[in-house]
Amino acid sequence: MTNIMDTLPTEEASHAGTRDWPHAPPHRLEQAGVYFVTARTRNRVHFFNSPERLTLLQHALLAHASRYGWRMEAWAVLSNHYHFVAHSPVEVTTAESLVKLLRHVHGDVSRQLNRLDGTPGRECWQNYRETHLTFQRSYLARLNYTHNNAVHHRLVSSAADYEWCSARLFEKACTPAWIKTIQSFQYDEIAREDDDG
Repeated sequence: MTNIMDTLPTEEASHAGTRDWPHAPPHRLEQAGVYFVTARTRNRVHFFNSPERLTLLQHALLAHASRYGWRMEAWAVLSNHYHFVAHSPVEVTTAESLVKLLRHVHGDVSRQLNRLDGTPGRECWQNYRETHLTFQRSYLARLNYTHNNAVHHRLVSSAADYEWCSARLFEKACTPAWIKTIQSFQYDEIAREDDDG
């Protein structure tokens, strides 16, 4: 089995596929691997503005990732967007199942939200953006950014205090040295691009 760290090209190469965002990003899913995904609500409306709604989205995301064979490594669900870092299914050579996974999540969650709000047919999601992470620095910075997304948006002061992300699980599962390594990777540029998107 190939270790991702052994096959990582330059930062520029890993970033090349995301320059068209936010209007209609092309989805380049020809290769299996690790992907960073961002999805936003339509017009950035805060549809997930309660603990119950955040839980609804987090549950759908994790359940469908498992169903489609994607191994989630980090995730953060906020009121008007989410991020995740995940490994594509091991038995395939492409990441094309990501499209089905996200359609399923967005479709199920939209129907449930629209039922709750009495707004049948309302569009809840913009398009999404994915980045194939092929460079170690990019991968580790996006792990850190995803774990700390609620901190970045000033919802909590410590990532582990935010219930709708993977930070607490990450801190329980990893050694202090690995946590410190991940936390050392800066994500200012990622945050700037994400805030602009």
